Amino acid sequence: MGAFFIWGGMPLFFPLLAPAGAVEIIAHRIVWSLFFCLAGLAATRHLGAFWTALRTPRTLGTLAVASALIVTNWTVYVYGVLSDHVLDAALGYFLNPVLTVLLGVLVLRERLRPAQWVAVGAGAAAVVVLATGVGGLPWIALTLACTFGVYSLVKNRIGRTVEALPGLAVETTVAAPVAIAYLVWLGADGAFGAHGTGHALLMASSGIITALPLLLFSAAARRLPLSVVGMLQYLGPALQFAFGVLVFHEQMPPVRWAGFALVWVALVILTVDGLRAARSQPRRG
Repeated sequence: MGAFFIWGGMPLFFPLLAPAGAVEIIAHRIVWSLFFCLAGLAATRHLGAFWTALRTPRTLGTLAVASALIVTNWTVYVYGVLSDHVLDAALGYFLNPVLTVLLGVLVLRERLRPAQWVAVGAGAAAVVVLATGVGGLPWIALTLACTFGVYSLVKNRIGRTVEALPGLAVETTVAAPVAIAYLVWLGADGAFGAHGTGHALLMASSGIITALPLLLFSAAARRLPLSVVGMLQYLGPALQFAFGVLVFHEQMPPVRWAGFALVWVALVILTVDGLRAARSQPRRG
């Protein structure tokens, strides 16, 4: 719950980093996430896993792809929050489980149960309703859902060979040269402390905000049943949705309610179907 509360509360955090823009925030986020990860690995004496991943070409290549996906996800998310599209960001993470099921068909050649097909259809209908009713394709939501869905698929291919913290350290290491180059290009405007000490401390804390929920989630995933983790994953976008409506006062015309309702129907179908499938599997003694 701690992990999902942090993820859900991120729309409240990033506006505090103004006047920095989305790309500048992400550049700092990459650098400070790397610093935090390396400090954590050193404190827990797990730097060996980080160096092993860096020296293994296949692992490094896979994590480089994951790095490009997650940095794109971060950038679009922060842009969405700073441009008053928190609800679109929430929609993206509501759509993610539906897209993950679809990726299972397209990439892993999995066979879907009838209920899963109904959920995918409801998700697709939601996108059509929002695109035609709101006046444009919800590209922020779709980009967030696609990048995080494919990111999860890439990380799944690694399996348990790389834990969460060393994996994130490698991903930020890959992205760090570009981030540092961008901050150098910005010059004084992008320098650490350019907007005051308080702003600098908030910018540095973006590393903690990035890595801490991943560590909490990784620890919880080893202790909780998958069905519990699956249901808790909706807490993050639900909080983002609440902040978008109640705090940022974004508009929710009837057609947008209809689109979100279709997504929520799809999630209910997926959750119920997943629980039934889990209960029907024979238990191993």
